[in-house]
Amino acid sequence: MRFFSARGAQYHCRMTLDRFDRQILNLLQEDAVQTAERLAEQVALSPSAVQRRVRRLRESGVIVRDISVVDPKYVGRPTSFIVAVQVERERPELLAQFRAWLAAQTHIQQAFYVTGEADFILVITAPDTETYDALMARMVGENANVKRFTTNVALSLVKRGLTIPVPAEPAD
Repeated sequence: MRFFSARGAQYHCRMTLDRFDRQILNLLQEDAVQTAERLAEQVALSPSAVQRRVRRLRESGVIVRDISVVDPKYVGRPTSFIVAVQVERERPELLAQFRAWLAAQTHIQQAFYVTGEADFILVITAPDTETYDALMARMVGENANVKRFTTNVALSLVKRGLTIPVPAEPAD
């Protein structure tokens, strides 16, 4: 169920998931294009019941979106960079501006606001180091609040995923 605050920000109420919902979530995370019929066979429900549950999981915000995972080397983005960014000041308006800038950059796959020495950790994909250098030059040039950043170049991929393990029963 979706709710809106007085300022129009969207938020979701916490939804209770039963064992069927949990099974469906795990199955959809493995293959989001499975038919309701195929899912129904695996969770012992009717296809229409599965469709209703999937619709409810989407409408309530449990399922955020369905995506296809693309191998970066086939689309000309073979190099990955993991970047730690430090900012000068953590004033809310400066952080909001920087977050908006990060969200608008197509080369940035993931951006985390974190604790520790860095303030943000970025996962960036690019065709080459020149493209990465240009992005970082823009980041520093367009965000005066960036103090410094350090870069790690990924040598090989060990694991890639966004799957969230959903236990069969809720944790106490």
